Amino acid sequence: MTVRTGRSGAAAKAGHDLLIEVGSWEAKLGLGENSSESTLALNVDSGSLRVLDGTGGIQALGEDDKANIQQTIGEEVLKGTAISFHSSQVQSDGGVYHVQGELELSGKRAPIAFDLATTDDGQLSATATVKQSDWGMKPYSALFGTLKVNDEVVVQIDGHLPSAPSA
Repeated sequence: MTVRTGRSGAAAKAGHDLLIEVGSWEAKLGLGENSSESTLALNVDSGSLRVLDGTGGIQALGEDDKANIQQTIGEEVLKGTAISFHSSQVQSDGGVYHVQGELELSGKRAPIAFDLATTDDGQLSATATVKQSDWGMKPYSALFGTLKVNDEVVVQIDGHLPSAPSA
C-alpha cells in the first residue's frame, strides 16, 4: 500500500511530491454468492508510514529529511490515530468490484467509494483519492503557508489473493 501526495502554494518548488509506503496493513475481502454478501475490511497501522521517495523540490530528499517527514506525519498529521475501512456495499462487475463504505481517519468516519480490480491469477489493485478535509484534517503546510500538501492524496493498494487450500 502506498500514498502519494502533491504540493501547492507560492513555495511549491521548494517542496516534494511524496511516495509513502504503508508498512503494516491488513485487508480481508469476503466474496459471497452474491454482491450483497461480499465485504471488504482494511486496518492500517498509522505509525508504519515510511517515506520512500520525494520528487521535485530544490534539493533531493536525504534520509534525515525522510525521517523528519515521517515524524511529522505521525505526530502532527495522523497523531497516531487508527485508520480503518469497512464496506457497506460491494458490487461485482466482472473482475471489478465497486466498493462503498466508511473510512475512519483522524478520529472521524466518512464515506468513500473506489473500484477494486482483480485478475484471474489472484492479483488485485485499488486506487482511492482521499480528500483530507473530508475527515476534518487540515493539510500540512510550511513556510508560513506558502508550501502546502494538496488536500487530496492518492492511496494505492496492490495485493494478491491467497490460494485456496487444496483438498
